[in-house]
Amino acid sequence: MGKPKYIFIIRHGESEGNCDKSVNRYVPNHLVPLTENGHQQSLKAGQVLADFLLQQKLPSQHQKNKRSICFYTSPYLRTRQTCHNIVEGIKQVPEVEYQIKEEPRMREQDFGNFQSSQEEMEKIWEERARYGHFFYRIANGEAASDVYDRVAGFNETLFRQFKDENFPNILVLVTHGVWSRVFLMKWFKWTYEEFESLQNVPHCEYIIMKKNDKTQKYHLKTKLKTWDDLEDDKEIDNEIIKEVNEETGEEYEVEDEEIQLIIQAQKQSIEDLKLKNKKIHQLYKTIHNNPDKNNKSNNNNNNNNDNNDSIETDKDKLVSRFRIDNQSVVNSVESFHAHYEQLKRESEHYHEHQHHEINK
Repeated sequence: MGKPKYIFIIRHGESEGNCDKSVNRYVPNHLVPLTENGHQQSLKAGQVLADFLLQQKLPSQHQKNKRSICFYTSPYLRTRQTCHNIVEGIKQVPEVEYQIKEEPRMREQDFGNFQSSQEEMEKIWEERARYGHFFYRIANGEAASDVYDRVAGFNETLFRQFKDENFPNILVLVTHGVWSRVFLMKWFKWTYEEFESLQNVPHCEYIIMKKNDKTQKYHLKTKLKTWDDLEDDKEIDNEIIKEVNEETGEEYEVEDEEIQLIIQAQKQSIEDLKLKNKKIHQLYKTIHNNPDKNNKSNNNNNNNNDNNDSIETDKDKLVSRFRIDNQSVVNSVESFHAHYEQLKRESEHYHEHQHHEINK
C-alpha cells in the first residue's frame, strides 16, 4: 500500500463572498475570488508547508520521495487561487515534487444558483439552526448530507489510488469549510451529532492527519473547535454572530433584532447537542467503569436477552468511539503547530546525536 504519511486538509483563504454575501446574488459561487487578505493567508500557508517539508525527520516509505505531494483542489476559483499560492510557497524547497488534480466532488455545499435577499437568507439560517445543519436542505441547493455522499465517492477514489506504492508521501486537500468537516466525519465514522458539534474551520489553517505505520490508520492531530469549548452565553453569542456574519456578509451585533432569532435557534440546537453528548458520556462511564455489575444484573434475568444484546451493542459503540485508533472528535488533541514543533525537536535531537557520534 502506498498510503501517504500525512493528509493535510485546508480551507481556502478569505473570499469576497465571506466579506460581502451580496456578491453571491450576482456572481456565481464558483467564480467568487479571494480577497487580498485571502491571498496573503494562502501565501503564508504555502510558507508553513515549505517549513514543514524542510524538517529532516520527515519520514516516508517504499523509498518514495519524502517531499512528494499530491494536491487535490476544488474547482472553485477561490480554492484554485489558494492552491496556486500554496504551491508558490514550496517551489524553492529542494527535491520537492508535486502534482495538482482538480476534483469537482470537493466543491462547496450548493446553496442554490444565486443566493436570495438578505431577509430570505436570514430565514434560511434560522430554519437551518432549528432543523440541524447536517440534514437541512436549502431550496435548489444541498444539505450537508448530500455533501457526505460526494465525499464517500471521493474517498473510494483515494483508497484505490493508495494501492499504488508510488503515491506521494503527502496528500493536501484544498477545499471548503463544510466539505472539510464532512470529510472528517466520513473518514473517522463520526455521528451527525459530532459533525454538528464542530465550529467552522478557519481559513487557511491546516488540519493534519498522520498515518500510524503499524496499524496503517490515520490519527487526527489537529484540535478541532467545538461548541462545548465555549464556556458562557456571551462567548456562544459572539461565535454564532461571527459565523452568521461570514455566511451572510453582514455586520450584525448582539443587540440587533435581526440576529436574535438565529442566535436563539442556534443556542437551542447547541444545548440539545450538549445534552445528548452528556448522556453518551454518562452511559460510557457506566458501562466502562462497572462492566461486572452490568453483566451480573443482565445475567440474573434470562428473559432480557434482547436488552443484554442492546447493552453490549452500546458498549461496543461507545468503546469504539472513545478509542484513540478510531478517532472521535474528543481525541483530536494536537495542533498542527504543536506537531510541527515536535518534528523540529526530533530533528534537532537527531543532529545533536549525529554530531556526538562523529566527535567520539
